[in-house]
Amino acid sequence: MAAKDMGWAIPVMRVGYLGRGLVYLAVAGISLYSIWRGGQAQDTSSALGWLENTWGGGMVLFLILLGMLAYAIWRVVDAAFDLEDYGTDGKGIIARIGMVVTGGIHLGIGMLAFSLLFSSSGGSDGSSIPRHVGQVMEWPGGRWIIGLVAVLILGAGGYYLRQGWKGEFRKHLRANRFTRRWSPVLQAGVMAHGLVIGVIGWLFLFAAWRADPQEAGGVGEAFSWLSSQAYGRFLVVAVCLGLAGFAIFCFVNAAYRIVPKASEPDLHSLADRVMG
Repeated sequence: MAAKDMGWAIPVMRVGYLGRGLVYLAVAGISLYSIWRGGQAQDTSSALGWLENTWGGGMVLFLILLGMLAYAIWRVVDAAFDLEDYGTDGKGIIARIGMVVTGGIHLGIGMLAFSLLFSSSGGSDGSSIPRHVGQVMEWPGGRWIIGLVAVLILGAGGYYLRQGWKGEFRKHLRANRFTRRWSPVLQAGVMAHGLVIGVIGWLFLFAAWRADPQEAGGVGEAFSWLSSQAYGRFLVVAVCLGLAGFAIFCFVNAAYRIVPKASEPDLHSLADRVMG
């Protein structure tokens, strides 16, 4: 199937980004609510579990499930047909492999939503990341594998930080009054997302160095690490606000993302307008 025949992928992409935005909005909003009530910031599984027990939360979980499935499909199709024109050089291949990995991660979030909706036992308690890391560490060279994973996660965090700091995300968005006005919020959101990913990568690296799988973790452990720093509570609140901005970024992508090989021709990007 030629890339020019992939117009059907655009609605799938839109649903995927809407679902992704709902996930980050849930994590940010529920974390801020928990902090306001004197608690701690919540990880993804805890936030989705909280939704399960609220009025209308089941519908939101169902929308997240659909969105995560759509996002996983979108990322695989995007990578396979190079719809965003990353190319076939080394940098492009790495970017496309990253898309597939990202799709797999979000498929996992979708499966979590599925288990909360349709399993009598609900989701698992606590983070399963240390358990999986521990299993990998038992393999020959397992610590090196976890170390490599840490480097890849750190690279992803650096990528998002660069995208936010330099505003490189703008080349993927259609230029209009809304995207121009909200560009600073989107920029802060992308950088907050990069910071959280970077902290997760650091935790994986520390786990590999210490040979202790309990040091590894996801969003919840990243929040815990940030809260242990100087002015940690204020830092966590700032990051949560940033993740709310990233949720808006996802919603904006759902509406205005440009896909070079599948979108309408002659669309002006936000980057073109800013540079112009």
